Amino acid sequence: MMKSWKESLAPLVMLMFTAALYRVMPGRIPGFAPHIAMALFGGAVLRDKRVAFALPILSLLFSDALYHVLYISGFSVIPGFYSGQLLNYLLIGSLTSIGFFIRRESPVQILAGSVAGTLIYFLLSNGWVWLVGGGWARPKTMAGLLQCYADGLPFLQTSLAGTLVFSAFLFGGLQLYGRYFSRRVTA
Repeated sequence: MMKSWKESLAPLVMLMFTAALYRVMPGRIPGFAPHIAMALFGGAVLRDKRVAFALPILSLLFSDALYHVLYISGFSVIPGFYSGQLLNYLLIGSLTSIGFFIRRESPVQILAGSVAGTLIYFLLSNGWVWLVGGGWARPKTMAGLLQCYADGLPFLQTSLAGTLVFSAFLFGGLQLYGRYFSRRVTA
């Protein structure tokens, strides 16, 4: 485990900004984003839980601010700030707690956490959209809720793919870094 968040501040800040910049990249597949993986990674790796929770939230905030600047400038049709955004921050931040149960050396736990985090985010965020009448304002019936979930299935697929890819990158990168670093220290 990392000894102190201060020792890894620069790489974490770079990770946060890279994820935020990736999220606003033109042509990116909707839903294919690193923030769920970042939340899981922070929970599994960082000792300072405040930093673990802050990492994905600050990255989202930075990318939303970039989106908003692009939107105001006329370069994007996606506004950066919108109603209901606070819930999105809370959901992504709360997924960090799943990372607390992931052993960072266990591919099975990383895979299970990635799937669980993506499904929890999908169920809660789409349930919230249905509840407050967002999206296509589906009726407040069980059929309406199921239709709201069906509406979100394409995003679930790309979100799961993104979470799996970015989790493999983050956790795998950490393992490779650990192996490289330990060889350099012992050489």
